[in-house]
Amino acid sequence: MNIWQGHLIRLRGVESRDWELFDRWDQDSEVACFCYHIEFPRSQEGTKKFAAEAALAQPKDHAYRWLIETLDGVAVGTINTHSCDSRHGTFGYGLAIAREHWRKGYASEAIRLVLAYYFQELRYQKATVRVYAFNEGSIRLHERLGFQLEGRLRRMVFTGGAYHDELVFGMTAEEFVQAHLKLPPMPHCTTGGIGVESSL
Repeated sequence: MNIWQGHLIRLRGVESRDWELFDRWDQDSEVACFCYHIEFPRSQEGTKKFAAEAALAQPKDHAYRWLIETLDGVAVGTINTHSCDSRHGTFGYGLAIAREHWRKGYASEAIRLVLAYYFQELRYQKATVRVYAFNEGSIRLHERLGFQLEGRLRRMVFTGGAYHDELVFGMTAEEFVQAHLKLPPMPHCTTGGIGVESSL
């Protein structure tokens, strides 16, 4: 049993050899806009250092970065947790999928695996994610997964010569149970510990 594996993808730690993946993904400015903002070009040496440091990094306050790969071993993107507050039981996450792997279900599975771990193993009670208002694909994804729109922050990001709003989505552990009973089952994941004994 591997709790980091779904039907389509698995989550694994970043390896130093993954620098070539990050170097290639850095070239897609549209994906960069969806995730954060467009940075100055990063050198290959800088990318190697980033990957090497990520490979050696230990989870700090439950914040961590995974590489997403298919069951055939093809790397498709990354997902990372941040702003983890164990006192209040809240955390956030970010996600990036390479363009050629969009709309294949990889992002959905990666999110569900991370949510299951943080809710069912680490006893967090709420996940929050921020999505730029122009990222229609991510908005639809989180609505489909059962996230609730909790707010709209106006003019929070500047890119492409214009200001854009940021949407805040949230999901509680209880909402996760209810939403994921309605979605296709995931292997090795249960809702045990949250009050329901059914499989996801």
